[in-house]
Amino acid sequence: MLFVKKFGGTSVGTTERIQAVAERVEKTVRKGHACAVVVSAMGHTTDELVRLAEALSSQPSRREMDALLATGEQVTTALLAMALHERGIVAESFTGWQAGIRTEATHGAARIEAIETEALRALLDRGGVPVIAGFQGIAGMAITTLGRGGSDTTAVAVAAALSADYCEIYTDVTGVYTADPRRVRSARKLSHLLYDEMLELANLGSQVLHPRAVETAKRHGIKLVVRSSFDEAEGTVVGDMSMEGARVVTGVACEKEVARIALVGMPKSGKQLADVFGALANEHVNVDVIVQSIVRQGEVDVSFTVAESELTHALAICSSLATKTRHQSIVQERGLSKISIVGAGMISNPGVAAQMFEALERAGVDVLMVSTSEIKVSCVIAQDYLDAAVRAVHDSFHLGEGGAHGYS
Repeated sequence: MLFVKKFGGTSVGTTERIQAVAERVEKTVRKGHACAVVVSAMGHTTDELVRLAEALSSQPSRREMDALLATGEQVTTALLAMALHERGIVAESFTGWQAGIRTEATHGAARIEAIETEALRALLDRGGVPVIAGFQGIAGMAITTLGRGGSDTTAVAVAAALSADYCEIYTDVTGVYTADPRRVRSARKLSHLLYDEMLELANLGSQVLHPRAVETAKRHGIKLVVRSSFDEAEGTVVGDMSMEGARVVTGVACEKEVARIALVGMPKSGKQLADVFGALANEHVNVDVIVQSIVRQGEVDVSFTVAESELTHALAICSSLATKTRHQSIVQERGLSKISIVGAGMISNPGVAAQMFEALERAGVDVLMVSTSEIKVSCVIAQDYLDAAVRAVHDSFHLGEGGAHGYS
């Protein structure tokens, strides 16, 4: 079989940990499997490179930032290749461009357009291990980076291009849990997840996998395995299993530092809504929960949430649209969070939202906004109540240790 293994910054944070990664790769190769490896920069290397840039420039060129940040992964690839050589394993390091990763010409958040696999396949055919720099590619003659979660995305894209049997994502946790185990002590590791469930969890605050990586895996049918770099425990498999036997709620996700913006007294018109959310999209502001309420004849209030880090930018955009949208005032609220439940079984089981609301009511948590889809329900609440809310909802659906498994 062909495995693509991705190791994050914590997994390669020291030379000792790089040796442990080399040992794991060697075991796979000695069993007769082919293996390609994708790595992140060591530990906090990327943060240190950003600090160096900021010490020299208040607004560093995005092109040069990509050229700078791409060096972090290149260090890891060379060191891991050296460690594999010491174990008698043929290995070669590859930058993004050497691996044939072609991206769109967008610095800092490029998307992969194609991977030219000739060099990677040539090494694999000789029994060697390509060690590939994650998070980066090339557009024309310029180095590009893929943004947050870029190494996960690189690994899945490489797995798709090589038609790999598995793409294993190694992290500092042993898999995907029913809730953040730091918040809920009874949280249970899931053995399997559907792509759509993992995608919702990733979008709703679970930080184990990046949504772009899950989207790519689903599109190409790549089976993902999330597992720990530090032990041999079985991980969580993400794939396209049968939905028969899927439990109603699979997990609880949460997101801190959410802010709400309300445009008050806006004329009721689809054009105004298009103007607002079109402008926010053009400025790459990610809008989440949207609620419109009719308050007077011909007038509506429109509320939506954004990450607190984007609040100032979003407010400036809304203010600049005042002559177009003709809203009477703008209201903002900080200190919010979002709690969500996800499960493929929700599609055919009514009453899930009511059960979630009842659990929050018993915990004394007020619901400020609600958003739903076929397989998720999200509630915006005050951030101070987040931990209590997660525990209450987790317990209400019996997701903890001793509960039924995600799939029967």
